[in-house]
Formats: sequence, structure tokens, C-alpha cells
Amino acid sequence: MTSRTRRPRCAVTVGLALLFAVSGCTLTDSADSAPSAPAQVQGESGSPSAPAPSSGSTGSADAEQGDMSIPDIVEAVEPSVVTIFTENGLGSGVIYTEDGLILTNEHVIRGNDEVEVAFADGQRVSGTVESADAVSDLALVRADRTDLPAATFQSNLPRIGELAVVIGSPLGFENTATSGIISGLHREIPGSASTSQSLVDLIQTDAAISPGNSGGAVVNGRGEIIGISEAYIPPAQGAVALGFAIPAPTATEVAEELREDGTAEHAYMGLAPGAITPQIAERLNLQDASGVVVLSVSEGGPADDAGIRPGDIITKIGDDELSAPEGLLSALRQREPGDSVTVETRRGSETQTVEVRLSDRPAAEG
Repeated sequence: MTSRTRRPRCAVTVGLALLFAVSGCTLTDSADSAPSAPAQVQGESGSPSAPAPSSGSTGSADAEQGDMSIPDIVEAVEPSVVTIFTENGLGSGVIYTEDGLILTNEHVIRGNDEVEVAFADGQRVSGTVESADAVSDLALVRADRTDLPAATFQSNLPRIGELAVVIGSPLGFENTATSGIISGLHREIPGSASTSQSLVDLIQTDAAISPGNSGGAVVNGRGEIIGISEAYIPPAQGAVALGFAIPAPTATEVAEELREDGTAEHAYMGLAPGAITPQIAERLNLQDASGVVVLSVSEGGPADDAGIRPGDIITKIGDDELSAPEGLLSALRQREPGDSVTVETRRGSETQTVEVRLSDRPAAEG
């Protein structure tokens, strides 16, 4: 990975269309603004310990085995969910270790070094933002309190149709629970790539998520955290119960990286992807509108080294066919820095395949 500052090459300057108005679930003083790896179970010491795998498990035991009633789930998990107050509003968080480490969304604490943390037992203490990662939209807060009930995180993805209970502080109503099911997995919110890198590879649920739920818990029938509440599509956009959460495996992998050195690694290709709008298709004289247009390329980055240029159309990365920028971000989320990937591109009437060696995202690019 090169250490020099990467400068964008000339860019395609046609604007991108945001298909949905997506809201983060942090309650702020102003109008809502737009805000995305194996997990571990917390051990008695407060340090995560890997759960023993069950034979044939997909990450969710059969619903009839070990599931609790919703009141019992809320009673068991509510002490592990907190409310985080900042200068501009509030969000939610989940107790990650018993010595006071809280996992929440980066957009909950953005712009703050100090926060206040309110617990389900009514106690409020000061908190310090220890580390944050805007790419995954996750952050760690150190609360001035110990001997806390650390949450248990499921190590794999849930199943579609599985019970989902959301616990957090929607609209400032602390310790609120809503329920539904897991509606989908590996969701990407269309149009989000132009404003955020975090709204890909998400869990979808119809359990109500509202402003203030951000960073809170999505829980299964056994009281395990299966996701961290992330965003919702407002009813004003025609949505009915469309909420999204960061999967527990992603959340705990990033949390462990943040605990280790305050940063998280992300596979980096060094380009800005865009949707092929009618304006872009006309500007580039495209006869085929499939794929993702390269808006800009960072000089000296992996894509630049592989010969990818602005205006190229990426149609495939590995075995994944691309139809939107969010698909590219999701494909990168599944890979690690140092991985080599095969990228199929189209330039004019010519199609070529190049090998791109991914690097770690430079700190300057968030």
C-alpha cells in the first residue's frame, strides 16, 4: 500500500440520483439527517470468547428450542442497552464489556469526545468516545462505570423469519421495545453509496426503528444481540416497517479491531462508484446501462495500478455481477486488505478483465 497522499484523477461530473430518503436513527435537535466477521460471546471477564459451534447450525437454533417470550427477552436484555446523550441529541448503545465499554453507531457520537450514558437502572454517568469507524458506522464509548451486564452477541447471521426485538430509546423514550421478524439479509439501501459507505450488507427487519434507536440492540428469541440498529426508510417515502441493522458478526469484528488499536481495516479499491443514470449513459454514449460507472480513481491506489480509469464501467467483481454502487461496496465488505480480486470492466465497446490487489483504506479517506 502506498503511503503518499492519493489525489483523485479527473472525474465524471454527472450527479447521482438518491433513490430513497434514508434516515439514520439518531434523535437530534434538528430535522433527521442521513447517517452499514465472526462475533463473540462476552465472557465473565468482559473479554469476548468464541462460542462453541453447534452441529449443522446456521447461527439460529430451531425456534422451538430455547426461545423466550418477548417480555422475558426484554427483561433479560434491557439492562445491557443504554441511552447515549450528546450535545446535539441522543442515540442508543449496547454494553460490550463489563468494565464499561459501550458499542454504538459512529453517527450517534459524531463530533463529540464526551457524552453521557444512561443505564436501564436509572444511573447516568459520563462517557468518553474511545474510537470510531465511519466506514462501518460503529464506535466504542468508555462509560465511567464497571461491573456491567455485557450483552451476548450471536456469532452468525439470523434466519429470515426469525423473531427480532428492538430495544433502544426511540424519540427519547428510554428503554423501549418493539418486535417483528427478520425480513431479509445482505440488504443494500439503493442510492445510499453517494452519502454513506455503511448502508450495505445489512439485516432488514419490520420491527419498528425510529430516531433515537441508532446503536441499540436487535435481539433474537434467546436474548442474543443479532444486530445494531442502523437506519430506516421513513413512511413519507412510501415505506412500511423498513428498518435496518448492522449484523452482529460485522459489529463485533469491527469492535475488536477498534479495541486493539483504535482503527478498523477495510478493503480499498481506490475509486468512486456511481449509478449509471440516463444522464451518465448519454454523456458516455453507453448502449448498455448495466454495471457501475467509475466516477473517479485515486492516484496510486489499487484501481489506478490495475489500469481502471474514470468512465470505465465495472460489470463484475469476483463472481458478483454489479448493477448498483452499493453492490460494489457490499462486495468489498466481504474482502480483506491484501486480497486480489478479478474485476470485469467495459470501456467503450471493449470488455476486459483485470486483477486488483486491494489495500487498506487510507485514514484520510475515512
